[in-house]
Amino acid sequence: MSHAHHDHSHDHNHDHDHSHGHTHGHHSMGIIGTIGAALHLPGFGHDHDHGYTELAADNALRDNKLGVRTVWLALLALAITTVLQIAIYIASNSVALLADTVHNLGDALNSIPLLIAFYLARRVATRRYTYGFGRAEDVAGILIVISIAFSAGYILWESIQKLLDPQPLTNLPWVAAAAVVGFIGNELVAVMQIRVGQQIGSDAMIADGQHARVDGLTSLAVLIAVFGTLIGLPILDPIIGIVIGIAIVGITWNAIKSVWYRLMDAVDPALIHRMEHPIWDVVGEERLERIRARWVGHRLYADVTIAVDSTLSLPEANALIECMRADLQRAIPHLADINVNLTLVEDWPAHH
Repeated sequence: MSHAHHDHSHDHNHDHDHSHGHTHGHHSMGIIGTIGAALHLPGFGHDHDHGYTELAADNALRDNKLGVRTVWLALLALAITTVLQIAIYIASNSVALLADTVHNLGDALNSIPLLIAFYLARRVATRRYTYGFGRAEDVAGILIVISIAFSAGYILWESIQKLLDPQPLTNLPWVAAAAVVGFIGNELVAVMQIRVGQQIGSDAMIADGQHARVDGLTSLAVLIAVFGTLIGLPILDPIIGIVIGIAIVGITWNAIKSVWYRLMDAVDPALIHRMEHPIWDVVGEERLERIRARWVGHRLYADVTIAVDSTLSLPEANALIECMRADLQRAIPHLADINVNLTLVEDWPAHH
């Protein structure tokens, strides 16, 4: 009897701490939270009144909107970059520049599968697609990785051909201008997509940002080639091209691993560690029996099994679960759903 009373007191005290922590988190959102509340963005302003389900839905909606907006901005930036390069090609009449411009245009179109995936993710789950359509993002990731791999092969092939049969660059000022435009445009897109991809948990968007960085490096290689021609070292062009091609192979390998992990329902062990601590805070380390998680697009689904005293009442169990789910949601904002399973244990040792 005294043991049951001890557990109830512990849960009650934790509920008090949980409320305090939540209030504190709400008041410490900082500049981003202030701006988000002023703009009435989903997930900002009145989240302290939301339950777990509403908070998870707000986070999902906000991340999806941010993802769509980022891809559209990336497409716009790449379109402007391509138009500027076309203008430079018309002024210079350089066949080499035309090839690079067409290549950049094709790469800009690679963001379209990602955009479609984000729009598909907005659709509600069906009886066939019970987890929704978030996996479309992983399919887009496959297409992006294939595109990065193609770029690596293309750059290496072209560089080796130039090494075997050097061709002098012409219209150097125009070529340099196009290279600068291509590098700046692609690097801006890369920084934006990689940062937002990390923020919302989208490996596909990170891969697309890495692809933009690959194109920026390619343009940078052209700029180095122009410099090499000016100083009388035209062989610098294919040598730098091969070095960058090898670097892109490394980027491709990292992107392949990321997409493979998503397709195989693998998660970063550090993420599981981050999820364990809020659970330990509520029920204790020894009562956590199992924790599993997997990504569906950029949303995380988790399964948790904990041991509880068989004397725990239903209201007490529900309060325990809701407290734990709320703490997990704050620790891992990408969580879409948490399934909590209870294992009833009789005669739990008093020292626990």
